[in-house]
Amino acid sequence: MLKGISKIISPELIKILMEMGHGDEIVIADGNFPAESKGQRVVRLDGHKVPEVLSAILKLFPLDSYVDNPVILMETTVKDKDLKPQIWDKYNKIVNNNSNDKIEFKQIDRFDFYKRAEKAYAVIATGEMALYANIILKKGIITD
Repeated sequence: MLKGISKIISPELIKILMEMGHGDEIVIADGNFPAESKGQRVVRLDGHKVPEVLSAILKLFPLDSYVDNPVILMETTVKDKDLKPQIWDKYNKIVNNNSNDKIEFKQIDRFDFYKRAEKAYAVIATGEMALYANIILKKGIITD
């Protein structure tokens, strides 16, 4: 344990966050996401939900200010086209409370999300049960 770092952030996860460079992406996945088949590196945080993991990570992790959308969501499928996942509002509050700039989210198709997850530096598998709760973060830079 270290001072000032959430106990949600495991030694394995802090190592991964520190290894990542500018432009690398990390997926925080819900409990239904195929993390083991899509992730190059998988960190298991099954006892936690995405909002608490997202909040803990963003205290340490700069978002990329050189791209239009450093946060990506898996958009709803045609079957769920009228569904507006409530968890997205939570993400918006968490992300924008941890940023000096207004962050706009991008939504991408489920299968495009899977392809992007395969290229991501790591996937964090959570126990989140909300639908469409998967999120990708693109790492930025530290300037001071």
